[in-house]
Amino acid sequence: MADDKLSMVRYRIGERIAEIEARMPRLEPQALSNKMDAIRAIAAEHGLAALEGLADYGAHHAMMPGHAQATRACLDHMGAALASSDPAHDREAILAALALRLH
Repeated sequence: MADDKLSMVRYRIGERIAEIEARMPRLEPQALSNKMDAIRAIAAEHGLAALEGLADYGAHHAMMPGHAQATRACLDHMGAALASSDPAHDREAILAALALRLH
């Protein structure tokens, strides 16, 4: 059951990442920061510490000059973290599954 919930969370975060990637050239820095912060909140709620840190970094850097490069790097790393093919050895997946069980 926790695996299903974690999969759903990863799916929701993946949708948000895809939306940012598609709209990034048209997003204002504040809107980009807000979207990254929303991802951070979801990741924090479900114990995905690596995604939380990346989204926090992206939210802060969205307001700085040259934010496009920093945001793209964050999105690439977020996508890689979500696409982990070996969750049995993925520390973040294990911690997230534990956090879901504790809720």
